[in-house]
Amino acid sequence: MTAPITEAQWAEARRTATEILPGLVDQIGLPKALISYQARTLELLESAGCRVLFIEKSRRIGLTFGFASYAALRAGRAKEAGGMDVMYISYSQEMTREFIDACAMWARAFSNAALAVDEFLFDDSDKTGDRSIQAFRIRFASGFEILALSSAPRTLRGKQGVVMIDEAAFVDSLPELLKAALAFLMWGGQVVVCSTHNGTENEFNKQIQDILAGRKPYHHLRIDFDQALKEGLYERICLVNGIEWTPEGEAKWRQEIIDFYGEGADEELFCIPTAGTGAWLTAPLIEARMTVSNPIIRVELPANFLHLSRLERAMLMAEPIRQVKEAVAKLNRERRHAFGFDFARVADLSVGTLLAIDNLLKREEAMTLEMRNVPGDEQKMLTRMILEGAPRLVGAAFDATGMGWTVAEDMGRIFGFRTEENDGGLIAPVKFSADWYRFNMPPLKLAFEDEGMIALIKDDDHLADVRLVRVVNGVPKVPDVRTGEGSKKRHGDFAIALALAHWASRQQWFQYEYFSIGELKTMTGAADDDDDTDFGRRHW
Repeated sequence: MTAPITEAQWAEARRTATEILPGLVDQIGLPKALISYQARTLELLESAGCRVLFIEKSRRIGLTFGFASYAALRAGRAKEAGGMDVMYISYSQEMTREFIDACAMWARAFSNAALAVDEFLFDDSDKTGDRSIQAFRIRFASGFEILALSSAPRTLRGKQGVVMIDEAAFVDSLPELLKAALAFLMWGGQVVVCSTHNGTENEFNKQIQDILAGRKPYHHLRIDFDQALKEGLYERICLVNGIEWTPEGEAKWRQEIIDFYGEGADEELFCIPTAGTGAWLTAPLIEARMTVSNPIIRVELPANFLHLSRLERAMLMAEPIRQVKEAVAKLNRERRHAFGFDFARVADLSVGTLLAIDNLLKREEAMTLEMRNVPGDEQKMLTRMILEGAPRLVGAAFDATGMGWTVAEDMGRIFGFRTEENDGGLIAPVKFSADWYRFNMPPLKLAFEDEGMIALIKDDDHLADVRLVRVVNGVPKVPDVRTGEGSKKRHGDFAIALALAHWASRQQWFQYEYFSIGELKTMTGAADDDDDTDFGRRHW
């Protein structure tokens, strides 16, 4: 991990840098709309000689916001002033929506300025632009428009103008996309390619190396995390959130971000592509799938738990039991469910994740149980409560490596084992291997990449866990590194539980559930005088 200077050194450096301009903020009032590196990028794009620009950057520095202002200016101009269509491409629909929203904000701001001198950025009959701004398109009075497109190369065919490819290292086929985009140059177009890195062998990094070596005559910018901070990133964050900026506060925030990315900080923040490996899933994609707010139950017991009295132990377990019961009671009885459990006892977490499966086969994280320093019997008790309460449970996959076998074994005694020879039980013990990861992680990745196929709970720890998965020698797995601090370290625990639950949800399971005739009457609307002495059985 690259951390060029310590937290204390950073605070001192920033104090020195700001003290040389005493009272500057008081003199200029609110900062300009664009941070200096955003403005510098736009200035380069406006220059006559910049036809193709590649930018390697840190995550979340707001460069797309700057691109949006350039897009609004370029599409809003008349043809004789250099106006043309602007096409924005990314790998996710959420990113394209955010870009169009930012463009709409800039367009309205520029329109207000234009109206002050009796000019119209939008059609005269639509001065506010409300009718000109649609979900993925903004039309201007100039006759040009901003379009948000998919990353399929064919979407560029027959078009002309400025092409912006955002997070280019993560699109499906960057070479083919670049081939289609660079054709725009023949008629005076412009191509902007921007991304964080995704391994040394990625096409984006190959293009950067060609530019740096002089093999490609393109313009190049590099904006890493520290440079963005020096130019005012954290000061802008403070301004937006109403926080007083201090060098100590910035140094602390900087270190927290570096610690959050852990081993991935070099690639995600400091523009250093990882050699021989790559991120399995990008942070923006993972975040885009975190769309639900279901419960995450976190249980941490004291180190001396087993030395306490029976009453004291019961008191400590009362709240976790209540939370699990409450979460299970709220599960949707119309959905099928699948469970994955990654076991740990000392250094790491035990994590159990329950996925709900709807009729369109979308998997939603219905609840997750995390246990730190929880003895085996208590783990089994809470896990059993989830398995017994989950409606239409189709199966559960348990980490059966090392001591994890004990939980899988006891759950198998209750719910029956599922093996290659016997598919009648619910509990499948899984012994991890390179082949298991090789064949079973790609379907989970596909669920992330296909919009509408998976929904996770919004949680920073879970984001870090899934982000930790790396592709090593072609196999996606959690490397032998940990994130977090002190006794709160994590080892990608949620990512493994999620992979197990997703695997369980894709197996050919059979599930039986029993209802009293009274319950069936309620569901079917049968008459009250029907015989209710028998029991009904439903087979899923």
